[in-house]
Amino acid sequence: MNKVFLMGRLTRDPEVRYSSGEKQTAVARYSVAVDRRFKRDGDPDADFFNCTAFGKQAEFCEKYLHKGTKVVVEGRLQNDNYTNNAGEKVYSMRVITESIEFAESKRAAEAAGGSDFGGGPGFGGSDRGSDRGAADDFINIPDGIEEDLPFN
Repeated sequence: MNKVFLMGRLTRDPEVRYSSGEKQTAVARYSVAVDRRFKRDGDPDADFFNCTAFGKQAEFCEKYLHKGTKVVVEGRLQNDNYTNNAGEKVYSMRVITESIEFAESKRAAEAAGGSDFGGGPGFGGSDRGSDRGAADDFINIPDGIEEDLPFN
């Protein structure tokens, strides 16, 4: 079984490209920083994982995720080995995303760093404030965008 769960923050905005051909597929590449639970002096405080999402999940990343967004990623590890220009074999791993979810509410994200989840429908900045109830962190999803949501 090959299954990975990560919770951390995006280190940069996702880089999204589209495949060529008749049926274009979105491909999003991003990196997640995961804090280490136990730290020793001189060791890094976090580990950084390269991730790739395809299709609807990649489009979700493009619309709603940006640097600093806290997410939970479920996926699988895949070898990402290659030979560099000097002829040396380089070994690395990549997480192929199977699902991705927000790990904190919009209110918590704003308190932590002033982010707005990328400004997509239902998640956007100051003009959307009336969509959210004052007592909770939930928002109303506008009518007619069900097809654009990455989950059903």
